[in-house]
Amino acid sequence: MKNENLNDLRAFQIVAREKNFTRAAAQLGMSRSGLSHSITALEARLGVRLLTRTTRSVSLTEAGLRLYETLQPLLSELDSTLDTLRAQGEKPAGTVRITAHDHAILSVLWPRLQPLMKRCPDIRVELSVDYALTDIVAQHFDAGVRVGSSVDNDMIAVRIGPDFHMAVVCSPEYMMNKNVPVTPADLKEHDCINLRLPTYGGLYAWDFEKGGKKLSVRVQGQLVFNNSYLMMQAALRGLGCAYIPLEMAQAYIATGELFPILEEWWPHLPGYHLYYASRRQTTPALAEVIAALRYEGKE
Repeated sequence: MKNENLNDLRAFQIVAREKNFTRAAAQLGMSRSGLSHSITALEARLGVRLLTRTTRSVSLTEAGLRLYETLQPLLSELDSTLDTLRAQGEKPAGTVRITAHDHAILSVLWPRLQPLMKRCPDIRVELSVDYALTDIVAQHFDAGVRVGSSVDNDMIAVRIGPDFHMAVVCSPEYMMNKNVPVTPADLKEHDCINLRLPTYGGLYAWDFEKGGKKLSVRVQGQLVFNNSYLMMQAALRGLGCAYIPLEMAQAYIATGELFPILEEWWPHLPGYHLYYASRRQTTPALAEVIAALRYEGKE
């Protein structure tokens, strides 16, 4: 392996990750045929097949999986070190990629990052909307956002927002001639707008708490979304009850366009936290983003 071309190893890593030559070639800035030739040459030098290729799919052989699992952390650490070396002595610059869901982006990230981007024009920010618990290292993100500070041991969590409540709301039109729910169990008699989580492929159970008692309710209805803002729009149009962050609904509750349900049961959630890999050296650009997002209010 000591005589192997690093470019060929990186090319193999990306093909193995994407399981698609066309997408990998686009990321590497080379032709699909050129990439295929590089992988074939690598296999010939090693004397072992790394990939099983058909016209429709690409999969790893046992040897390919072993090489991929070895390369992933090594190349990730190399990239991190090179980024840090390039940044030393320079002003903050480069791209910071963050994965978060839409409410976190619109309520916390975007308002705080706008002044930073005006102040530091060489910093580029890529915000990716995702409701999954993304593996930021494997997916090449610099950071992710989730509720609460519970993260893996090799991650660092930084609070970026205050605690908040979840709320159940519907339109007055929807509630006409219906019984208003008194307990969360009563929601089973109503048309509820569900949220599908990509991590587990299931529908999100609505959490409630009252007087120290916590419970979860599986609801049903005609609509399922993977986006809280679409759920709210459906509720505004009288299509059912939605379970969304209170901050999203407050303006519509104030105008009477949304009607609050089960207020005494609304759960109190820990605020948003930014998490990033502790084993990677923080680039100046990421350090500036963390500083801009850090929440200094009462926890």
